[in-house]
Amino acid sequence: MAVEHRIIVAGCGGMANTWIDYAMDREDAEIVGLVDIKEEFAAAMAERKGLSCPIFTDIQQAVTATQANLVFDVTIPSSHHKVSTTALELGCHVFSEKPLAESMLDCKDIVHHAQQNRKTHAVMQNRRYDPRIRAYRNLIAEGTIGRPGFISADFFIGAHFGGFRDVMQSPLLLDMAIHTFDQARFILDANPVSVYCHEFNPPGSWYAGNAMAICIFEMSDGSVFNYRGSWCAEGAPTSWEASWRVTGEHGTAIWDGQGEPYAEVVAASDQEGQFIRHVNHIPSRTIEMRHTFHQGCLDEMFASLAENRKPETGCSDNIYSMAMVLASLESAKTGSKVLIADWMN
Repeated sequence: MAVEHRIIVAGCGGMANTWIDYAMDREDAEIVGLVDIKEEFAAAMAERKGLSCPIFTDIQQAVTATQANLVFDVTIPSSHHKVSTTALELGCHVFSEKPLAESMLDCKDIVHHAQQNRKTHAVMQNRRYDPRIRAYRNLIAEGTIGRPGFISADFFIGAHFGGFRDVMQSPLLLDMAIHTFDQARFILDANPVSVYCHEFNPPGSWYAGNAMAICIFEMSDGSVFNYRGSWCAEGAPTSWEASWRVTGEHGTAIWDGQGEPYAEVVAASDQEGQFIRHVNHIPSRTIEMRHTFHQGCLDEMFASLAENRKPETGCSDNIYSMAMVLASLESAKTGSKVLIADWMN
């Protein structure tokens, strides 16, 4: 098979291993260069993976020298704007690790560059590519519980990372919440309208910044999304995929983030006078996926190029998940509800 995708990998830290391994398994792709601001990191990655491609410290030089047409942006978040816009301007598609960028201005600029240059920019949102969340979404989309009115996600994990997260001002919202916020959009097929957020640092926290947050979002389908999260909750952890409840007109859909989703809906029998109505248990239908998580998301990104369509996690869509993070931070800072459309303009 002819090599269709000539790939530059920008950022040669630990996360790049997953991206490189995936690309090396594709017959239609070739890694033609590695980029890192520390040349020795790129050299070590090349040796580890048995790659004979050149190494660079500058993305523009790398793309120009190799005639690459696709860039994997696996750099630190503060570099995403520069790497992505440079690659797009040079005629490359970009597949990027989350987040899209660190500010709404930078996020909007990446979207602008992608549209102006008619190139694809997609963001890694690996938790969408889990057969269980897809089964959960289908359960709701098929009308099993009727029209959703409320969705909640609990995320409680005591994560002792050490390093930069311990000194971040908002480690939970900036480092982790994007996953759960994007999941909520995916589950409901809806976008955020407004948010009120209170973040704080509870007793016993080993973080310098606020490691816990409670958010209330109004969503475009008329439902309300309540997020409760903590990075410093010792004992009884939730799944990393969070614990979910969606209530609708006729029942409730549950997913604990670990097992299979299910719904309980009011039974069709006559229940006149019943204080608590009888319900029927409805299991979700199993979803088959060739690849999951990172590999599943990368499958979708490459498929979007082959089919000449927007990817599911394209930058023009993902900006709404990023807006949920940044608007939550703004709400916590001001102590007031933030209207997301006004804030994004």
